[in-house]
Amino acid sequence: MSTVPHVRALRAIYSLFSVENMSVIITGAGQGMGASAAEVFGEAGARVVVADFNDKTGPEVVDRIKKAGGEAAFFKVDVSDEEQVAEMVKFAVKTYGRLDAAINNAARTPDNKPLAEMDIDAFDAVMNVDLRGVALCLKYELKQMLEQGQGGSIINTASVSGIRPQPGTPAYVAAKHGVIGLTKQAAMDYSPYGIRVNAIAPGAIDTPMLRNALIEFGLEPESYAKELSMLGRFGRPDEIAKSYLWLASDLSSFVTGTTLEVDGGYSNK
Repeated sequence: MSTVPHVRALRAIYSLFSVENMSVIITGAGQGMGASAAEVFGEAGARVVVADFNDKTGPEVVDRIKKAGGEAAFFKVDVSDEEQVAEMVKFAVKTYGRLDAAINNAARTPDNKPLAEMDIDAFDAVMNVDLRGVALCLKYELKQMLEQGQGGSIINTASVSGIRPQPGTPAYVAAKHGVIGLTKQAAMDYSPYGIRVNAIAPGAIDTPMLRNALIEFGLEPESYAKELSMLGRFGRPDEIAKSYLWLASDLSSFVTGTTLEVDGGYSNK
């Protein structure tokens, strides 16, 4: 079976999610969960801005979406830079006419020193992308959706670390707690305008960032997977992508200000 007919079959299923022709920005879409989300949204008929700092992997994701019959465009962005974030939103509107949804997913590899040994430069680097970056994306995405006057859906990528602290990662834990706080605040302030803002809290998802972090912490990924979920395995990036899809769609039309834990039960272990 060729890829495009396969995608047509998927779109018949994904039509339930009512995201066809939706204009969506996905940051951190050059690899891992962001890349998987971009491809799933492309398969569902959305028009995707693949936003990433990596100008090699980002265009590769765009190529995969287009080869599968989807619509996508790449925008290089450092989400910690306000001017670049503003230009990213302008690019989405120029390319697709509007902005209907956004997934603020860009993040750095977690830090690996407890507070008493903290490297402040490493702390700032994580906070600049993982928290400041989400705040900046929210600012310009919300401004655009307010200008359009027809609502929208924004999903921020938090983490189980924003719910249950992990050893020796103060910057990452603080940033992800902050993302959950920003999500609640934005939902409160902008729900009167029909803009829903939610967060996903992924657990241990099998991505390059996770594996690199485990290696940096001196942990063997496969054996440690059983410690990181009730299901005894890593999650798959597509399992997060489908959660984003639900929150972006009308199927979640009465959901805002929430953090959806997609973690194989880890938060409850």
